[in-house]
Amino acid sequence: MDNNYNNNSNNYYGQVPPQVSPQMPPMMPAGEPPKAIKRKLRWRFIAGLFLGLLISVSVVGGLLMFGVFGRRLGALTPLLPTNNTYEELMNEDTITKLEALDDVIETYYYKTDVDKAAEADGMYKGLLDSLGDPYSVYYTEEELNELMSDTAGIYYGIGAYVSIDSDMGLPRISGVMPGTPAERAELQTDDIIFEVDHVSTEGMELDEVVSLIKGPEGTLVHLTLLRGSKRDTVEVDVERSAVVVPTVTTKLLGDNEEIGYLQITEFDEVTPDQFTEGLAELRASNIKGLIIDLRSNPGGSLQAVCDVARQLLPKGIIVYTMDRDGNRDDYKCDGEHEIDIPVVVLTNQYSASASEILAGAIKDYNLGKLVGVTTFGKGIVQRIFDLNDGTAVKLTVSDYYTPSGTNIHGVGIAPDVEVEYDPDAYAKDKTDTQLQKGIEVMKDLMGN
Repeated sequence: MDNNYNNNSNNYYGQVPPQVSPQMPPMMPAGEPPKAIKRKLRWRFIAGLFLGLLISVSVVGGLLMFGVFGRRLGALTPLLPTNNTYEELMNEDTITKLEALDDVIETYYYKTDVDKAAEADGMYKGLLDSLGDPYSVYYTEEELNELMSDTAGIYYGIGAYVSIDSDMGLPRISGVMPGTPAERAELQTDDIIFEVDHVSTEGMELDEVVSLIKGPEGTLVHLTLLRGSKRDTVEVDVERSAVVVPTVTTKLLGDNEEIGYLQITEFDEVTPDQFTEGLAELRASNIKGLIIDLRSNPGGSLQAVCDVARQLLPKGIIVYTMDRDGNRDDYKCDGEHEIDIPVVVLTNQYSASASEILAGAIKDYNLGKLVGVTTFGKGIVQRIFDLNDGTAVKLTVSDYYTPSGTNIHGVGIAPDVEVEYDPDAYAKDKTDTQLQKGIEVMKDLMGN
């Protein structure tokens, strides 16, 4: 789950904290030889670089599990590090080693046009990588601009949700948006993206794959796909276009169209309003039951999923978070809009984060049945902090717990009725085995 915007006493919102400058290296003594001066200047440059980094990243606080689209950005005035923090990281051994690395690069690297800004970004990213947390990430200015462009709800691409297949380690199509180039090119859920424009995706991070797929409107991207259990090779050209991202889609199911189907692809700022509108349209058709499809939903905004949950749950806790100091924040529902018809929730191994909050709450309150397979298991919260220099950092800041007090991180939520998705059946005649089982379960709940 990304972007928890709760205010608390540990964070500064909208005001500048007290300015306490850490001790800087001593001034260089006069009369030193040129080589010594150069080394001192480089040392001070590296120290300054680390100081700038520390000023930024000491703002200790988000499918983001996997996914194409970015999340909301929370603003925070950066905090300055304490002297102890500065001295722990900026010790003599660290400076000496950085200086040695810089000497080796300057002396032996086969190219002379080394990008110092890229080196600095690498150091910042490395510091976040050292946490060993795949959800804590440093964003360069370019990456942040792309993130913010994505969160506007419009991007130039093909209209497919992409994640990393846990078995193959390759990108896969986890969903296709209706009315988009991906649908027109007949891309299918669970297609493995083996190559993009004849470049292998093996070993690539998800963001790298997505950046290759995106591009100017009207241009073509060539995809080499592996499809079905036999992994048949499929070559397809897809024309990029402006894609408006829908997060909620609805339709009527069942012999008498008495079952409402509502799919949520991610939890963005627009999702609660789209959910309200979609549910109202279904209720106007006098549905007797509701299937909520959270399959391959990578999560999103905590506020958005809570707003959706408040349109379904009884009075009580939706979810609560706990930070490293044991501080707890409860997110509650007043129960005024508790749903009064049977509910079935579809989940798969790519349902993560905010989608697990909704699924977990529905299960804990015994409000509906979960059908599919065990969810991804992301029970932690991230915040994205603006570092006020065009860059940002996303940090994991707390665990979250379902209403019954369960933390599902690394475990996931098991379904009440387990059924695998059969890609061959879907490729053959569009049979969605999990949805079909969901309809069966719903009919039992309705007494049909």
